[in-house]
Amino acid sequence: MYKGRLDQAVVFDPLRGELFTASKGAGAQFNGFRTRASSAKELKGTVLATAFPFKDKESAPGYMESFNRIFSQCGDVRRCGSAALDLAYVAAGRYDGYWERGIKPWDIAAGELLVRESGGLVTDFSGGNDPMQKGEIVAGSAKVVQALVKHLKG
Repeated sequence: MYKGRLDQAVVFDPLRGELFTASKGAGAQFNGFRTRASSAKELKGTVLATAFPFKDKESAPGYMESFNRIFSQCGDVRRCGSAALDLAYVAAGRYDGYWERGIKPWDIAAGELLVRESGGLVTDFSGGNDPMQKGEIVAGSAKVVQALVKHLKG
């Protein structure tokens, strides 16, 4: 962090030997090659990622309602287990979008910068610009994020 803003990001997957990096204003890279987020224009056919609120089981019914609305509109939903890697995959265009609630800043900080530097959009569930403070994140192309936020609002 520099002056309250994240300016460097690194996510490493030791199982695959994949390194994702970003520098504020200079773009993002995967193993030295420039990354670009998906340019998907709608949810139909997209591959998305999420996680479930395992620490807040009381919110599970509402989360599952949102999940079902999204799942019925997209191509598929994956569950990796690492928010940092999920966001790195969004930055690299492997996933078209990602959403999660009940997340900590250290889980998403690097991934948020990776997505932004790859041309993607990152918001909270209401479409605002404070995912780290709210503990919820939506990421992907502008149109995918817009559609996800709509479904997450109910």
